[in-house]
Amino acid sequence: MKPPVLSNHGCRLNAYEAEAMKDLATQAGVGNAIIVNTCAVTAEAVRKGRQDIRKLRRENPDARIIVTGCAAQTDPESFAAMGEVNHVIGNTEKMQPATWAGLATGTTEPVQVDDIMSVTETAGHLIDGFGTRSRAYVQVQNGCDHRCTFCIIPYGRGNSRSVPAGVVVDQINRLVARGFNEIVLTGVDLTSWGADLPGQPPLGDLVARILKLTDVPRLRISSIDSIEVDEALMRCIAEEPRLMPHLHLSLQHGADLILKRMKRRHLRGDAIAFAREARQLRHDMTFGADIIAGFPTETEAHFEDSLALVEDCDLTWLHVFPYSARAGTPAAKMPPVDGKLVKDRAARLRAAGAAAVARHLGAQIGREHDILMEAPRMGRTPQFAEVHFAEDQPEGRIVRARITGVDGTGLTGETVLTEA
Repeated sequence: MKPPVLSNHGCRLNAYEAEAMKDLATQAGVGNAIIVNTCAVTAEAVRKGRQDIRKLRRENPDARIIVTGCAAQTDPESFAAMGEVNHVIGNTEKMQPATWAGLATGTTEPVQVDDIMSVTETAGHLIDGFGTRSRAYVQVQNGCDHRCTFCIIPYGRGNSRSVPAGVVVDQINRLVARGFNEIVLTGVDLTSWGADLPGQPPLGDLVARILKLTDVPRLRISSIDSIEVDEALMRCIAEEPRLMPHLHLSLQHGADLILKRMKRRHLRGDAIAFAREARQLRHDMTFGADIIAGFPTETEAHFEDSLALVEDCDLTWLHVFPYSARAGTPAAKMPPVDGKLVKDRAARLRAAGAAAVARHLGAQIGREHDILMEAPRMGRTPQFAEVHFAEDQPEGRIVRARITGVDGTGLTGETVLTEA
């Protein structure tokens, strides 16, 4: 029996869940199937999902195509109407063993998508780190209670819900015992972790507990909302060397008026103040950021405020999104920016991001870093820059290396002998 094949779209959490689904489907005995895990973050993401489904059907005429993910959750009827699709399952159902058992025996309905807003718990799914032995991802939160005007994701993920700290710590201890040297905490709105748990503990309490109760060599946090960062997390940034000096910030824009129209919870000054404080606490801190170009009503002056954020917050790794209207969101009813301008502004932001990466990489030459090896000749610094080696290194291990040069968008390095 051919094992199930995955086609994943979208965010890191989707990639995490795709691996969990692959395990669930394999254990249930689902064969000759292709699982398409869709994304709904932009209209373009949905279009690409449909395009992928059609391509996969042409290439695999006899396979069952199972569509899931955020786009399937928010618009199941349109995917069910596609002749290429055999099953549509929701974001809650895709993580349940019973769903895959039903798919294996043929007892699952063609469309199985329930009301995501009725879900009150998030299970902690344990996976093996995307097929590598370098890092593993632990989902600690799902859903979002906020309603940014451009975002459809709460309707695909439901309200915010947290995995209890004890469950997270147990998972990480098991992963460390299996040899993983880096753990990444993932979620849809990570800094809202704990708001639905007894006592409403903040994310910083979870991070501190993980570092105290596990021997994980490296802990990494995925995307956060800087306005929600708590004092305990700031202490961890300042005092915990095992917490990696790399934070990805959900900034979205640099102009106060646009941030208000987006219904964000921070202003430009808040983002700049957070970045400066974090870097004062941890001098080797680097930042990534999500920024939207061409949001409705954005003027050239507004855009320049976003462009200036690259320098004002000292951003390095940019994820630039040309604005794409999502039906059902308030922003879709706002006066749009000309499409050519949107593309031009996105290109200018990406160019600024590329220049920032080049500056960061150039500043690493001659420095020494502890490199987590993802492949025999490629690993990453604590700040998440790629480092390439001329000779094989032990995959999954942390090696000490001196940076010798820049190679495209990565670095070159050579190992440094350390005392036993």
